[in-house]
Amino acid sequence: MNFTAVGRPLGCLKTALRQARQQRVWQRSLATAAAPEAPNGTKPILTFRQRSREERLDRFQVYPELPTVRSDYKDPMPVLRQAQITTLDPTGARTRLFSKDQADAAKPGDVLMVSTKAGEPFSGVLIEVRRRGVDTAILLRGQMMKTSVESWFKVYSPTVTAINIIWRRPKRARRARLTYMRKPQHDMGSVDHLVAAWKKERSTLRNKAGSGGGKQQKVKSK
Repeated sequence: MNFTAVGRPLGCLKTALRQARQQRVWQRSLATAAAPEAPNGTKPILTFRQRSREERLDRFQVYPELPTVRSDYKDPMPVLRQAQITTLDPTGARTRLFSKDQADAAKPGDVLMVSTKAGEPFSGVLIEVRRRGVDTAILLRGQMMKTSVESWFKVYSPTVTAINIIWRRPKRARRARLTYMRKPQHDMGSVDHLVAAWKKERSTLRNKAGSGGGKQQKVKSK
């Protein structure tokens, strides 16, 4: 059998497609060629299509971009929060007590005692520190009448008179929220023995400081 009659038209079709592809690439290169540079001080040479497009655009008035609040005006809230914190905490002691940058700051797992204007001081283990600027609060878990109790305290609240660190955790906790201490196997229970030891140590140091001051006064009087 002879296949020349069938193969020849197919070869002609391939050749025609190849030529059309080359011609398309050649036209594309001509269309994307760089426009000739205009001499200095004169307008660039534009095609008819570019000139008509510019004429249509010139009919519309383009207004300048309006100023945005984010770029032209600063956020006043950080300055306001800092002013409120400065008013509520003039010495900055409470800010340093719960700051992440301070090495001796209170951390989850430590035992704290919060004294308020109304009621007795509440002592418990620090479960969580919620940092919200002026609304920064701490969650303590302790025991009252052999019942576990959790209480939130605002750090900058005027009703909070003092916040003392009773006991520091020997090893840093690997979590920011010690919610697992609510389980019976992890609950610290009562911290009254730690509070009693802390009060005893503080009274001893005060007595030593007072006796030292009295001796100095006697030496001066002699």
